[in-house]
Formats: sequence, structure tokens, C-alpha cells
Amino acid sequence: QCLLSGSWRSDTGCRMVISVLGKDGSFSGSYLPGPAAGNSKILTSPLEGSQQDAGLVPQPTFSFTVRWRLRAQMTAFLGQCYVGTNGEETLHALWLLREAADSPAEEWKSTR
Repeated sequence: QCLLSGSWRSDTGCRMVISVLGKDGSFSGSYLPGPAAGNSKILTSPLEGSQQDAGLVPQPTFSFTVRWRLRAQMTAFLGQCYVGTNGEETLHALWLLREAADSPAEEWKSTR
């Protein structure tokens, strides 16, 4: 069974900590980008999301958003939690970052 609670680290050094996992699949926690993961609390940003019921689906999908502190940006993540034959849980996710645009004409460069 794949549960998101706890600490996760990406292959690029980003760290996600899920501190609250509700019975309805909702969760919250914090996200720290890779370059700052070892030495700066100021860039730690809040995250909120939800996960499919792990009791119904053994390898559930999930989504969450990160509201970056000190930046006019948000990132949405969408992925799935997999359990390997050795019982190890692995997250696979795609992300989309959006920053505030000064005008509709500048919107084209606001999403990565």
C-alpha cells in the first residue's frame, strides 16, 4: 500500500514532507527545492493536495500544488505512487510551474 505521509526526496535533491494525511486523501506539508534543500528554511513552501484512496487502489494517483514563498509562482504536480516488488514506494510525477504575468500579452512566457 502506498501512502504519501513522511519525507520524500527527488533525484534532483528536492524534498517534500507530508505532515498531515487526512482520511479523505487530502494532505498538506512543505516543499523545499533542491539547491536549498540542505541549508535554507526561508525557501520552504507550503503544499496541499490529495491522493486516491490507497485502500481501493494499491498504487494511487495524487496531485498537489506548491505556493512558493517570496515568489509570484505556483507549481502543480500530478503523479502516481508505485510499490516495487521489494516493497519500496516510488513517486513518479509531472509538474507545471506558473508565474504571474504583467499582462495577457506576456502570458505566453509564464508557464513552464
